[in-house]
Amino acid sequence: MQLSATERKIIEGSIRDIPDFPKPGIVFKDITTILNNAEAYGVLMNHLYQRYKEYNLDYIAGIDARGFIFGAALAQMLGLGFVPIRKKR
Repeated sequence: MQLSATERKIIEGSIRDIPDFPKPGIVFKDITTILNNAEAYGVLMNHLYQRYKEYNLDYIAGIDARGFIFGAALAQMLGLGFVPIRKKR
């Protein structure tokens, strides 16, 4: 399932660019700004749900902070368990 042009604009418009972070020449894409935009968060989560609803999944796994936020929500929408995975420190 592809995002419509409008959906893509909503999601991309809610991602904040932070130039020169963590070092000069890198543009950090701050996706936490999606979380305070109910419309963008809903579009993203609906897209993920539509994309994966027909897969025969047992669980959704998410890696550390961002993966926990989006993965847990997707797991709930799909009626699946969620497996949090930590990065090796």
